[in-house]
Amino acid sequence: MVRLPRLVLAAPHSGAGKTTVALALLQALGERGLRVQPFKVGPDYVDPSHLEVASGRRVYNLDGFFLDETGLLSLFQHGAKGADLALVEGVMGLFDGKDPLGQVGSTAQVAKLLKAPVALVVDASGMAGSIVPLVQGFRNFDPGVQVVGVFANRVGSPRHAELIREALGQVGLPLLGWLPQDPLLEIPERHLGLVLAGEIRPPLAALRRAFQVDLEAVLRLATSALPLPEAPPFLPEGRPAWVRVAYAWDQAFRFYYPESLELLEAMGAELVPFSPIGDSALPEAEAILLGGGYPELFAEQLAENRAMREAIRRFPGPVVAECGGYMYLSQGLWVGEDFFPMVGLVPGEAHMAERPILGYRQVEALRDNPVAKKGEAFKGHEFHYARMEFSPSPAWRRVGGEEVEGYTDGRILGSFVHLYLPARPEGAGRFLALAHGKAKLRRPR
Repeated sequence: MVRLPRLVLAAPHSGAGKTTVALALLQALGERGLRVQPFKVGPDYVDPSHLEVASGRRVYNLDGFFLDETGLLSLFQHGAKGADLALVEGVMGLFDGKDPLGQVGSTAQVAKLLKAPVALVVDASGMAGSIVPLVQGFRNFDPGVQVVGVFANRVGSPRHAELIREALGQVGLPLLGWLPQDPLLEIPERHLGLVLAGEIRPPLAALRRAFQVDLEAVLRLATSALPLPEAPPFLPEGRPAWVRVAYAWDQAFRFYYPESLELLEAMGAELVPFSPIGDSALPEAEAILLGGGYPELFAEQLAENRAMREAIRRFPGPVVAECGGYMYLSQGLWVGEDFFPMVGLVPGEAHMAERPILGYRQVEALRDNPVAKKGEAFKGHEFHYARMEFSPSPAWRRVGGEEVEGYTDGRILGSFVHLYLPARPEGAGRFLALAHGKAKLRRPR
């Protein structure tokens, strides 16, 4: 059995302040000398970047749609190695997920699988006693979810905090901590969520000074978590590197599931970062991986780097491009009335729209591509504002429907779907084997 103190931070809705409370709590626990491993529920790339800065540890995605119970426990135990405590930041509201009542892909599902106590982060601006029926509703909705305390965010004053504490005390719930209402404590947002930690530094010092917390109560509740069964290893036994994969990593491209990168490494990939914005040449490699990000914010710089665009266009090995990477591989990107030429390896142009497309995806390969054989199904997620013109050679069909998307010619795969490779590890193996095979064909005899 695995005994690891743990706590889930959830909320009634998005925007309540889960990330800011998590950052403040990570610092407070770290000052106690505790090694705290953060996790993020759901297919999020942005919040983990801030949690990583505050903790100094790689942050993993816990998602009940991508992984079954065994897989999720395996990933949790893999990520928590060497930690004294695990802090899990939820996604959206506590019971928001793939289905109407959050049975799949929700914070509640993950909390139940981890047998973890839950603390609700409540936006307390404009309320005092009304926090009680709100919290009581969440506490009583699902007996399998243990709501054990509250963090109040955007509190007006110490007196306001005391009113909330007294009100919660009437129903036996502790106010574990609170943050004042202060714009300096907020992390800026944009169209895909919070601004990345690589572009701004989260207000860690200000959060720590402002945070009022009962650490003893937090630790007592985290330690109350029941032991978990020992799970099998999350990754296959590692093998020596035999394929080099160049992966885009700069301001425009940095959306990758860390567990997917670790899977590639365990299966023999040497991952070599490069910048489509700043580098003039590709590193020596047999395959290219272009993750998601914000090419629309850096379209001018990407277009101006003709040397890199030409290098990728001439690259002979397999190329996998997801979301922002897919847009970069297109003929060009429209941002408003401005057009920026891109790599030109896939047909069509990308256009930015006002409304997002988002949601979990299960897709079936329409033809062989660098990660899938025809007919194989993969899990993933979409979240983007871009639209791509119809492809003459679509890569995927939505399972259970007729909608098709993406592009493949067998060597190149471009798609708006961020695939979750650990849910089907043979896809990573196919990608590396294809890269190795094409490299052998190119070598002189």
